[in-house]
Amino acid sequence: MNVQKLIETSVILLFSSIFCVIANIVGYGGNLIDSVVGVVVLVVIGLIGFTLSQLPYLNKLYAVIWVSIIAIFVSSTAFPYHAWVVATTSKLQFMAIATSVLCFAGLSIGKDLDAFKKLSWRIVPVALAAISGTFIVAAIIAHFALKWEGAI
Repeated sequence: MNVQKLIETSVILLFSSIFCVIANIVGYGGNLIDSVVGVVVLVVIGLIGFTLSQLPYLNKLYAVIWVSIIAIFVSSTAFPYHAWVVATTSKLQFMAIATSVLCFAGLSIGKDLDAFKKLSWRIVPVALAAISGTFIVAAIIAHFALKWEGAI
C-alpha cells in the first residue's frame, strides 16, 4: 500500500471537508455540529474506500468504485447503523459538497495545463455536448419523476 498517496488523499479530503462544512453553513444555513458530523461520515467512507483500492488484489477496481460500494453498504438496511448514517448525511446539501469537489477537479486539471492546451479548441464542442446532453437527460428524468409523484 502506498502510504504517501494515502497521506496526500487525507490532506485533500481534510481541506475539501472544511470547504464543505463552510459551504453548508454559509450557503444553506446548516448547523455547525450537524455539518461537521455529516462530513466526517463521508470522509471516513471515502478513506475506507480509498484504502481498499490501494490494497493488493483489491486495487483492480478504482477508488470511486470502492467508495461507492462502502457508501451503498453503510446506507443499506444490511448495516446496523444505516438509519444514523442516512440521517446524519442527509443534513448536508448536495451542492455544498459538489462545489468543493468541482473546485478540486478544476485544480487538478490546472496542474495538467500542457495536456489541456494540446486539446485546444476541440475540447470546447465536446464539453458543450456533454454538458448539454447531461442537462437535457437530467431534465427529462426529473420531469417524468415529478409527474409520476404528482408534483407537477
